Amino acid sequence: MAKQNEEGVVFLRGRRVILRPPTKEDIPHFLRWMNDQEVTRYLVAYLPMTETDEVEWLERLHKKKNDGVVLVIVDAKNRKPIGLMGIHEIDWKDRRAMTGAVIGEKSYWGKGYGTEAKMLLLHYAFNTLNLRKIVSRVVSFNRRSKAYSEKCGYKVEGVLKKDIFKDGEYHDLICMAVFKDDWLPLWEKFRKAK
Repeated sequence: MAKQNEEGVVFLRGRRVILRPPTKEDIPHFLRWMNDQEVTRYLVAYLPMTETDEVEWLERLHKKKNDGVVLVIVDAKNRKPIGLMGIHEIDWKDRRAMTGAVIGEKSYWGKGYGTEAKMLLLHYAFNTLNLRKIVSRVVSFNRRSKAYSEKCGYKVEGVLKKDIFKDGEYHDLICMAVFKDDWLPLWEKFRKAK
């Protein structure tokens, strides 16, 4: 599905974002994002990351093809990498998976780039991988993540009380999910808005 053209590799294309496989050239971006505590405040990551850590992570990604996929979110206008998004823990029997995302470039926060990227990723998950349910987990204080998940059709399925330790205290972890049948009308609306 990924294609090479004068713009570089494009796996999935939206109006404002492109999703493509990560490369070694992306490692400086990953390193900066994963060591920015404002960014990692919303992630499970909490230890400092080295360049070696990021290189090893990228190499492991390329070896685990059936477990999921991680894609770089790129601003389609200026080709700048702005974040990462992935499908993880794919359960092929029950046809469900987990998603995770980070917009590492803080100037892009709250501007709809994550929503567009998630809609493209869900289209791939549901209509190419034939998954039926996608799960996501959100730390309770991450209002942006919860809001964009809801825009993409996710609904709260449960709450793990005081499950995540951040900023010196325990926080709830909100478990959300979207089913293909509930998401399809949103996809049609999204496509028509193009």
